Amino acid sequence: MDLGIEVILELFKRSTFQEIFELANQKGSIETENCERIYHLRDSYLKSIEPVVNFLQGKDQTFARQICSNDYLPQASRFDQVDDLDWAFGNMGIQDKAKHLATLFLEDLSDFIIECIDPNFGFSRYAERLGQSANSFNDLYAELNEDVSFIDNITLAILKKKVLELSPKLICFSVPFPGNLYSAFRCAKFIKKECPNVKIAMGGGFPNTELRSLSDIRVFEFFDYISLDDGEKPIELIYKHVVSNTSNGNDLKRTYTLQNNEVMYTTGIEFSDYKQNEIGTPDYSDLLLSEYISVIEITNPMHTLWSDGRWNKLTMAHGCYWGKCTFCDISLDYIKIYEPITANLLVDRMEEIISQTGETGFHFVDEAAPPSLMKALAIEILNRDLTVTWWTNIRFEKNFSSQLCKLLKASGCIAVSGGLEVASDRLLSLIDKGVTVEQVAQVTDNFTESGIMVHSYLMYGYPTQTVQETIDSLEMVRQLFELGVIQSGFWHQFALTTHSPIGMNPDEFNITPNYKDISFANNDVDFKDITGIDHTLFSDGLKKSLFNFMHGVGFELPLKDWFDFKVPKTSISKNFIQTCIEDNVKFNVKPSSRVIWLGAPPIINEFSENIKDEEVDMLQLFFHTKTDVVEITLEQLKGEWLLDILERLSDNTKLTYKELRKLYEEKLHDFELFWYSEALLLLRENLLLLV
Repeated sequence: MDLGIEVILELFKRSTFQEIFELANQKGSIETENCERIYHLRDSYLKSIEPVVNFLQGKDQTFARQICSNDYLPQASRFDQVDDLDWAFGNMGIQDKAKHLATLFLEDLSDFIIECIDPNFGFSRYAERLGQSANSFNDLYAELNEDVSFIDNITLAILKKKVLELSPKLICFSVPFPGNLYSAFRCAKFIKKECPNVKIAMGGGFPNTELRSLSDIRVFEFFDYISLDDGEKPIELIYKHVVSNTSNGNDLKRTYTLQNNEVMYTTGIEFSDYKQNEIGTPDYSDLLLSEYISVIEITNPMHTLWSDGRWNKLTMAHGCYWGKCTFCDISLDYIKIYEPITANLLVDRMEEIISQTGETGFHFVDEAAPPSLMKALAIEILNRDLTVTWWTNIRFEKNFSSQLCKLLKASGCIAVSGGLEVASDRLLSLIDKGVTVEQVAQVTDNFTESGIMVHSYLMYGYPTQTVQETIDSLEMVRQLFELGVIQSGFWHQFALTTHSPIGMNPDEFNITPNYKDISFANNDVDFKDITGIDHTLFSDGLKKSLFNFMHGVGFELPLKDWFDFKVPKTSISKNFIQTCIEDNVKFNVKPSSRVIWLGAPPIINEFSENIKDEEVDMLQLFFHTKTDVVEITLEQLKGEWLLDILERLSDNTKLTYKELRKLYEEKLHDFELFWYSEALLLLRENLLLLV
């Protein structure tokens, strides 16, 4: 079950909020002007809350026009930001605008809960501060020994009903983020009290990264097992352990237990993990798929993909095929162990999930999807004539040619996100990113030209980064947005993690970590950089400038105008990114490149033409694309040869560039003259790809 969505749906009901308003009034906790406004408009909120949730569930789309009218939804402080909606939604339609306004409505109510009822509440995360870098268990433990909150009561009532219905022997909690941690512990405490014979396990992203130094025995007042990394084999062994009622933990794998009042970690190296081709297809059948709400929290065009719509989650490959970035947790299994699956199996799983959920959208959650597998996936999707929509995370590496990007677009790829990180070749080399700024410019141009949206993760405050490099990085980003090759981005301040190469070898990166005693969570580490620069000073200016660049404004402003302190002028030439793009090699042919045909058979017109006093038979070919007509004219023999090749390719015949050349030269001459002719260049620009 997804307890999160069930709690949200129970919370955002008329009857529940009626109770919240009465409780806040009784407690006298309505103190700010914003919450006073919400309380005095409570009748409007109560009238609107269930229709708004219903709309966000996709059940009443005509309601969008009512939401978008100026005086339907009551508005509090979250609506102060609506001035820029014409930019965000002018070309996107009324449905998206209504989703955003409806989201702001729910966030206003969330603000009321936080101030008046439960300070730990968050619309998309709960008590997150208690889980973030909690080296000690003390704060969380103290909170868990306090009385349950209003939100806790809703959560536990839903959980109790499910537990009584199923009478389980084992309950497993997935805790991907710090914002899930408190609720998992609160639920576990409830189960221990109400059903003491039920065993409880925890896994997921949070323990995988944060609980690798766990030693506090109090954690096991709540959980019997905490497993790390891939969960298939550990959960299977935990299940067998519970069923057989074994007392020791020697038959487990990558799992913490409490033995003789001490925390014991069992590696279980004798038990082999399942291969990626053996783990099966994710099963969503028990989830309330029709009840999820689709929200647009911020108007960043890429960020909407994370919360708008319900994307089926899959991975193309376990781990990262690059696995070298020095800021990344590459020592951990989820990145270190790279294991791809075949495109055929991947599309089998996609088809199975589509039949199960009725949803054709896929988010591939890879650390960095490998270009070769993306190519194979796209070809397999096209060969099966599937209609799907998908997006993923990538590295901006040179293999993403303009031709490959067009193939990905044809298969249903709508967006990619990737790390430019620090737009400085010196720092990219220190990061061991394996890319240059020039390469990023060329690859993002290839994606954008093909119609695929590009989001870039941006970083500042990397060890030894100078003020000059920060300003130069901003100038690179400004040019990328001004030229339109990146449509979305987000600045993150560098965070040192204990499992990264920097965290494990801080001296090599000229930083001094401030280590603390660890008995619970261990991930983020405070540190001092040799430069002594306070990079937090740049945060507001970087984010403000990026916000404007995404709006398409502010490109002409001097970079110093974004900051309220003195900064140096950029050392980057104004045409740097433009020059990088112009140097991009669009047709880099490899003999092993595969020939792909994306078009339909052409309309053919035969005619004769007098060339140098000789009648030459010609073919005029009209290829209809989805948006245009491509017209080319060839001598008859060359035209007939091309038609034969296109027919073979339409039947999924595999041909490489080398094989294509050989076939041409068996009947005709001067293949390169033909391949680089004006007619073929036009066809290759639109329908005939080499990947």
